[in-house]
Amino acid sequence: MKLTGGEVVARALKDYGVEYVAGVPGHGIWSLFDAFLQPESQIPFIQVMHEQSAVHMADGYFRASGKPMACATSVGPGATNTIIGLATAYTDSTSLFYVSGSPQTYMHGHGTMQEIERQQDNAFARITEQVTKRTWQASSVKALPSIMHRAFSEMLTGRPGPVHVEVPMDVQVEAEDVTIHPLDKRLPIGIAYPDPKAIEAAVKVLMSAERPVIVAGGGAITANASEALTQLAEKIGAAVSITWNGKGAINEDHELFVGAVGQTGTTAGNSITASADVIVSVGCRFTDWSASSYAKGVSFSIPPGRLIHIDLDPREIGKTYPTEVGIVADAKVALEAIVSLLSDADSAKALSKRESFLADINKAKADWVAQVSPRESSHETPFTSQRPLVALRKVLDRDGIVVVGSGNTQGSVKQSFKIYSPRTHITSGSFSPMGWAVPAAMGAKLAMPERQVVAIVGDGDFMMSLPEMGTAVMNGINVVFLVLNNQGYMSIRGGQRKFMGRHVASEFNHHAGNGEPYSADIAATARAFGLEAWRVEKNEDLEKSLKAALECGGPALVEVIVSRDAAGPFATGWWDFPSPSYYEKEQADYAAMRAKEQHL
Repeated sequence: MKLTGGEVVARALKDYGVEYVAGVPGHGIWSLFDAFLQPESQIPFIQVMHEQSAVHMADGYFRASGKPMACATSVGPGATNTIIGLATAYTDSTSLFYVSGSPQTYMHGHGTMQEIERQQDNAFARITEQVTKRTWQASSVKALPSIMHRAFSEMLTGRPGPVHVEVPMDVQVEAEDVTIHPLDKRLPIGIAYPDPKAIEAAVKVLMSAERPVIVAGGGAITANASEALTQLAEKIGAAVSITWNGKGAINEDHELFVGAVGQTGTTAGNSITASADVIVSVGCRFTDWSASSYAKGVSFSIPPGRLIHIDLDPREIGKTYPTEVGIVADAKVALEAIVSLLSDADSAKALSKRESFLADINKAKADWVAQVSPRESSHETPFTSQRPLVALRKVLDRDGIVVVGSGNTQGSVKQSFKIYSPRTHITSGSFSPMGWAVPAAMGAKLAMPERQVVAIVGDGDFMMSLPEMGTAVMNGINVVFLVLNNQGYMSIRGGQRKFMGRHVASEFNHHAGNGEPYSADIAATARAFGLEAWRVEKNEDLEKSLKAALECGGPALVEVIVSRDAAGPFATGWWDFPSPSYYEKEQADYAAMRAKEQHL
């Protein structure tokens, strides 16, 4: 059938199950956009206010549903605006399809249409190569069908990640006789099963454990491994801790859940995991945030702890810590295989050795509750950052989705907001850009329209995607935006104070005036965009405002004024941040912790 290059892209996206495309139009892509209006390739198009937001929206859609969404931009600035979004999806292993335009093939190398060409002709793809699983530059209409199915294969097999297809302007409009390749004829069947010998070795190590801990990373969520993970924990009496992206891998009401690991983990999560003699890592790549910069005894102790490392990507096995057993496989089937090899007698034997360990777990959890409860139950105003989270948990549906921004908000949610099921806590646990959560929450809502979705962000984070309030209103995307306003980048201020004893450029103040704190009236701004909005400064207004926002039937915003000085999570782990040489005490403290790092 005769199709233009634009029609090939649009029809393949529709045939391959893509339900939405987000983006911003421009000269270099408008011919391809026109194909989304053609009868056989119509897909709803979400017009955003900034190209970065289009990628973040597709990212949130995948994290909520496990299905890819598409985003599209023009050339030049519109294309380069996507890099932060692509890098976020790449580092967090989330799949999305990105298509951009480029100058006409016969114009390459002449600097036309915002082309980057000083080192290589039409060089934008050289940039995206570093932040995607694969990028393609289509040279003809006939090449596009093959590119499209290969791009989806790259997205949907192995470790997830974004892909990029660049379509020159002339290729967008020219027509050729082509066939859209059926995707089911181009994808492998099934998932990656583990080597049986590796499973046998893992069971042998587990049966010798006195203090086993399962650490759930984002890969446990992506693989839908939560049920198998919980079964293994129950069968051998293993504690379960989580990373940022692993939050939701186990019901946090479960008696074996001990909390998060890392620099802003819980005291229980860190102490119990650090004391483990056997660790089962499930889809966790051991970032510095999650591993307290690898300082022995803070979040992990490997060695002497022995590591069973389950990951779909062989490059992660042994990258940071030595492994007792490395298992390259889908996390769900690997855990199911381990569970199937553990007999009832094995389970009884393992559980008979857990009395002391379970007592330690319960004490550690009680100690953590005693530490965090005063902030969670505080009625002081401005609020602690934990208090609004407790209020939201009371009024949000049990399966409601929270999409969490970076900084103090991210750590506070990790510590103080209970999650009961997978894909109901969504955050960028690796690249962690500001401006991500607002559009990602809209993507999650598009994926799960029947669910309540709340974006939880600080004011600094929120201001980086403020224009997307218009996107929510224009498209009727009924997300609640909970903005914890502490008038600055307080996580940065906290770090500056900790490592240097002073701070710069991290508070929003009237620098040219009297030095008083500065803030826009965020609730009033939201109303100007067309949202319903509440500004909360009194305890008695907190829960009822959140409840009203969830029930209002449209996009809504709740601005809560929180304290600058009780603005974040407890720093229960360690983070490797050196101080300038003129801070002698800080240098000495840093050197002592640096000496404990195990990754080298």
